[in-house]
Amino acid sequence: MPRTFLFVLDSFGIGGASDAALFGDAGSNTFGHIAERCAAGLADREGLRKGPLRLPNMMALGLGRSAATAGYAFNDATPLVPSAFHGAAQEISSGKDTPSGHWEIAALPVPFQWGYFPATVPAFPEELTDAIINEAKLPGILGNCHASGTEIIERYGEEHLRTGKPIFYTSADSVIQIAAHETGFGLERLYDLCAIVRRLADPLNIGRVIARPFVGDSPATFERTANRRDFAVPPPEDTLLDRLTARGSRVIGVGKIGDIFAHRGVSEVRKAAGNMALFDTALNAMKDAGDGDLVFANFVDFDSLFGHRRDVAGYAAALEAFDRRLPEALDLLTKGDMLLLTADHGCDPTWTGTDHTRERVPIIGCAPGLAGGDVGLRETYADIGETVAEHFGLPAGRHGTSFYGTIGGHA
Repeated sequence: MPRTFLFVLDSFGIGGASDAALFGDAGSNTFGHIAERCAAGLADREGLRKGPLRLPNMMALGLGRSAATAGYAFNDATPLVPSAFHGAAQEISSGKDTPSGHWEIAALPVPFQWGYFPATVPAFPEELTDAIINEAKLPGILGNCHASGTEIIERYGEEHLRTGKPIFYTSADSVIQIAAHETGFGLERLYDLCAIVRRLADPLNIGRVIARPFVGDSPATFERTANRRDFAVPPPEDTLLDRLTARGSRVIGVGKIGDIFAHRGVSEVRKAAGNMALFDTALNAMKDAGDGDLVFANFVDFDSLFGHRRDVAGYAAALEAFDRRLPEALDLLTKGDMLLLTADHGCDPTWTGTDHTRERVPIIGCAPGLAGGDVGLRETYADIGETVAEHFGLPAGRHGTSFYGTIGGHA
């Protein structure tokens, strides 16, 4: 039975979304603008990277062609590897955030609107914060605003250590983030607090409550740790993951995949800190995967460290580092396997603000022994999940259309 390895480069959009203007993102293009800045020498950083963006392995899987399909006039004639396939997908879910993007990739678009918090101070409604303080027996909270995760820890970290008040903040996403010191406040206590907030926020239809633990004793030494945990709303219907585990396949979630799906349909969770450690973890999962198994990996640094922080050079260097590792994954593929790379949304580091951007995403990959080819512009990310489902021999789901007929012939 075949295996599938689904890698999500978190926030690696390729522009062109037909509804981008509705989100204030018309013209955003994460890949395109990074490539342009690199070509112009505007993404050089001493000791990090220099020159044009170099992604030879992703180009050989069809990244340049995917960008062209999305509407970006990217001139690339890199020869494709055997069985490579390429295309692009438009999101039909109503948001541009992590849960809706991943759920739609897993063949479940999100038709409803998430709840969001206004860009005011305070950001959270008083009845919610009062209920949190009372139920969790807190001395109060800090922050209560829209903020960057690193900046707000620098601003409130010392007061948090002195008072014991956790730091609450949000963003343009449907999210409540809570930062607290791993030892001063306690990691398990932070998780318990997030579970309380998750329940109290349910009536507001908030997508995620995120625990953001950190260490250090001053703004100069404060540092977020790898013990982040997302408390997400569970998907309202079965996803590809549920369909696979129901028939006895194993789904290995690498990174924050388990959290995104509220641990439903995920057989095993493997976490690591940083893209390269996540790549190592994904490679080990690929080696452990048996017949009929799915390895579903999220590489979060592109988004959290570089997209949101509007760090073009850092994003470019992270892409190049990922690309250099890609042959290690390709070498693990055997006949019948499929490796598919995509993204969940954009986060253009050249764009205004610090939020995600509404963009199309790449579909690139290869499946040894199959024909590969151009899968075109897909109307929904759900086509990715339905293609994986057909590759596994599962009955078609209610959302999306498989493109397996295009790539599934014998090479």
